[in-house]
Amino acid sequence: MISDPIATLKIRESRPVSSIDGSFRRGLGVAAIAASLVWSTVAVARSAPDSFADLAQKLTPAVVNISTSQKVTGGSGQVPMPQFPPGSPFEEFFKDFFERQRPGGNGENNQGENRPRRRVSSLGSGFVVDPSGIVITNNHVIAEADEITVIFSDDKRRTAEVLGRDAKTDLAVLKLNLEPEDGELPFVELGDSDASRVGDWVMAIGNPFGLGGSVTAGIISARSRNINAGPYDDFIQTDASINRGNSGGPLFNMDGEVIGVNTAIFSPSGGSVGIGFAIAANLAKPVIKQLREFGKTRRGWLGVRIQPVTDEIAESLALDKPRGALVASVFDPGPAAVAGFEAGDVILKFDGKDVPRVRALPRIVAETDIGKAVEVEVWRKGGLITLSVKIGELKEEEVAALTSGEQGGSSSATNVEALGMKLSSLSNDLRERFEIGGDVKGVVITEVDDESAAAEKGIRAGDIIVEVAQEEVSSPNQVLEKVKQAKDSNRKSVLLLVQRSDDLRFVALRLEKT
Repeated sequence: MISDPIATLKIRESRPVSSIDGSFRRGLGVAAIAASLVWSTVAVARSAPDSFADLAQKLTPAVVNISTSQKVTGGSGQVPMPQFPPGSPFEEFFKDFFERQRPGGNGENNQGENRPRRRVSSLGSGFVVDPSGIVITNNHVIAEADEITVIFSDDKRRTAEVLGRDAKTDLAVLKLNLEPEDGELPFVELGDSDASRVGDWVMAIGNPFGLGGSVTAGIISARSRNINAGPYDDFIQTDASINRGNSGGPLFNMDGEVIGVNTAIFSPSGGSVGIGFAIAANLAKPVIKQLREFGKTRRGWLGVRIQPVTDEIAESLALDKPRGALVASVFDPGPAAVAGFEAGDVILKFDGKDVPRVRALPRIVAETDIGKAVEVEVWRKGGLITLSVKIGELKEEEVAALTSGEQGGSSSATNVEALGMKLSSLSNDLRERFEIGGDVKGVVITEVDDESAAAEKGIRAGDIIVEVAQEEVSSPNQVLEKVKQAKDSNRKSVLLLVQRSDDLRFVALRLEKT
């Protein structure tokens, strides 16, 4: 029986903590690495408890071990390769390991094509939230499982079916196949994770390394962590010991409420180093409700592409400080297009809720009821306006087709020294040279000074300037005029809307002295 092949392999990694930098930021989204944490809902300071014994005794019966089995496909009998988010630093490491398990590899488990099929097992944790037999766990604990068995603290075992699961938040809801003698099951309730504070005591109960009913305690180390696991990240960080097998287990506050679902750890060794992450209960509640009701999530959809508001962009837009979510493009058709949103709008409030930073907006929109008409406060061209939008339903197959009319013109290059680039109007020759579609309009960048601010921001030849200072441009002279106006207004930077293939983004360029 394999308790958690991913975490077991993680022990082989010897990279020191000090070497992780960018990899840490990209790789923390690996949901398949077991983890857990806890979080307190207490609004006032508390001294350390004399003992966690009473709380552990009360809560342990509602915490379960989850055993899943999966038939290995292919004749080699190897453990299936786990799936990782794009860019994860763990992907190459595990790819190398699993390649060596396959026929033709150099691993010790290579025994040829005739090796018989077998079933592999993995272990995780979960908790009962309804006495009728509803269990919450992580999606990655039960993903691809052929059979799911839930084991209680008294060693009672029941099979379970998946009511619904959501990969974006890594949550799953199970329904136990109960027997008449089971009666009402012990259960726990989800608390208010927003009431918890950094430094509050928390307690985790789970099934680390297959050792069911294990209790660990610690404090909340941080809140609202974004670990790049998905678009709705809102993790509680804890130093309570979390290890592989804790995935899907509860993180309790000192009132015995679940404030988090243990999901991931960061560790160079595979074991706990005091950095664990749990899905905040307030993020999990609406997802769990929808999975129970519909078997899937039904998220609100606004229909915009957004990006962060940097210091330079804020200054270019005459915004008091970097805040909100900058609309890079609008899906047409879509709710935002109908409501009159435009590229360059900065969304500051949505349905009465502040949008302090760009990553707050997707969660706020997703939790908004489909079909609800909401007021949105927008910063547009130096002033506040309010737009009313009717929220649509997010569908996975939604694809934006953002196009504009054709633009021709001369191909003579104009040097814009203040931007460190050369520009030309679009022509058939330039469209062919840079593979620019006939429906794209704007001004094409033909050269970029390697020492310029434009080069630092990743702008390159072939990119299209669609707007300057939120005004459409179709010729290099229009760009020059907009740059001159910005300099005359003592602006330190100018805002460009740049298109590359089908991707649109705003770039605030520092104005060079000329």
